[in-house]
Amino acid sequence: MTGSDEDPRVVELRTAVSRLRRELAAHPAEFPDRVIAEDELAALAAMATHGVPEVPRLRRSLLLIAGAIGSVSALSRGLSDVRDAVELFGEPERGR
Repeated sequence: MTGSDEDPRVVELRTAVSRLRRELAAHPAEFPDRVIAEDELAALAAMATHGVPEVPRLRRSLLLIAGAIGSVSALSRGLSDVRDAVELFGEPERGR
């Protein structure tokens, strides 16, 4: 343990996003929505460095990333890890 009071969900998100960003950077093929995936991964990384992110924003970014790289099978494991990390934050609360 590092002695940090950091939320373990945020740590998991940051780790998964970092891994997928590296995998995407190393992926040799260009595809039409690569820039969208890169931008949204950068947004997720920024959110993970500033405390607990807003769940609706996390889910929006995840949908954009999945749409952008969902058909690139070499990135499917990394995408799954990011999805799992986003799921740790649960459902957004709805007003009653």
